[in-house]
Amino acid sequence: MLRYDPEAAVAHLRKADPTLARVIDSVGPFAMEPRDGSFRSLARAIFFQQLAGPAARAIMNRVLEVLGTDDKRFFTPEQFIAARDEQLRTAGLSRQKLACLRDLSEKFASGQLNEGEFGSLEDEEVINRASSVKGIGRWTAEMFLIFSLGRPDVLPVDDIGVQRGFRQTYGLSGPPTPEEMQRIAEPWQPYRSVGTWYMWRCLGVALPEEGR
Repeated sequence: MLRYDPEAAVAHLRKADPTLARVIDSVGPFAMEPRDGSFRSLARAIFFQQLAGPAARAIMNRVLEVLGTDDKRFFTPEQFIAARDEQLRTAGLSRQKLACLRDLSEKFASGQLNEGEFGSLEDEEVINRASSVKGIGRWTAEMFLIFSLGRPDVLPVDDIGVQRGFRQTYGLSGPPTPEEMQRIAEPWQPYRSVGTWYMWRCLGVALPEEGR
């Protein structure tokens, strides 16, 4: 569940930033349903990295079938570890994604990472812990914070869609620098995640597997 009141967040953004208020009027109500399950969320993020949504989903569904699960139950770390490389490669997993998913599964199975820990950690510590997994960097960890943990104040300055949203919304002559984005979004605090959502939505950008 979200860790903040979405109506309060939107009211704050309207008051703090008149330009963003016009975007809110154009886009409409804020609506986001975070996903539950840290292992599942991070595993899905690996499946969808650098692939179009339909292709990634097709590969993930084939892997789920190989492992005897489905998208409602998903697979456990132990199930993934027990599967043979040949099975998973036949399902369409690249060697790189296979290595990343094995690393994620091993870290959860061994207790290095666990389902309960992320909710109690500060945002930067979540990023550090998630980024210990092969193939997961800051951007993926920030998406995890926004879409899975429901954190209110995340500003993913490296996201191309967010950069485009800033450029369009604020009439910038070129792609904004991280410092410029942080300056513009300073009044959004403590609800920069919601402002980020509106930057995506003002462009009609498909969000990273939101609510799926």
